[in-house]
Amino acid sequence: MMPVRRTLSKPDIQLSYLEWNQGQEPLLLLHGLGDHALVWSSLGDYLAADYHIVAPDMRGHGQSSKPEKDYSFESAIADLEALMDHLGWTSAHIVSHSWTGKLAAIWARQNPKRLGSIILVDPIFIWKMPSFFRVTFPMLYRFLPFLKSMGPFASYEEAEQQAQQLKQYQGWSSLQQQVFQAGIEQKLDGSWGSKFTIAARDGIFEAVMQVPGFTIPLDTPAIFIQPEQGLNRQNWQIQPYKTYLKNLRICQVPGNHWPFLTQPEAFNQTVAAFLAEHR
Repeated sequence: MMPVRRTLSKPDIQLSYLEWNQGQEPLLLLHGLGDHALVWSSLGDYLAADYHIVAPDMRGHGQSSKPEKDYSFESAIADLEALMDHLGWTSAHIVSHSWTGKLAAIWARQNPKRLGSIILVDPIFIWKMPSFFRVTFPMLYRFLPFLKSMGPFASYEEAEQQAQQLKQYQGWSSLQQQVFQAGIEQKLDGSWGSKFTIAARDGIFEAVMQVPGFTIPLDTPAIFIQPEQGLNRQNWQIQPYKTYLKNLRICQVPGNHWPFLTQPEAFNQTVAAFLAEHR
């Protein structure tokens, strides 16, 4: 089943999303920094018969609005709750990757009734960083490989050549090619670059560093999906999740930080098995 592209008009932004409206159980798929809803197309197709699935382009990403400011967790969570209200959902299972893994933890703390369960896919930086580290952000932007796909590039061919060197496109499958093509556009000056904006990058990065993910224990059923070549390989990285998530399972899968793009079969099966227990 192919997903349908829809748009929710909010007073402040337009939120674009993909919808697989075949099953009944609400399932919300949240992409990571610099990505967009189409990264979930394999998982969405795999689960469509049993779930009502929605995958938004988070603000600043994909086909959603790209405001110059306001990339706080509060704004992102407000977007998602407005989307759930629009769909008539009181709660949903949440699949979250990287940056939105931290968002899911914050959301579960603030409004636990909204989250039936949480699937954390290699989440990033659950702590709060001291403010004096903020001066290192521009240096971090240069060294985070996946941000190299932002551009600008002189041609589409140059952008594609760069993308094929990145970990999320390892293997360059038809799915990965579709994700890359959907995330890039030609700019007014003729150059090519990501639909993900610098304002979104800076705003989200700042929020991730300034807001702690965990402050209280949470009872929400949760699974931590740990890719073999992911970012969370040490016990000290996973310990906060073990401490604060009282109903947590940890499951290793093959692949890197983007297992849904690089090893989708094993990833899809892992998610399906967890969800089947919590329907």
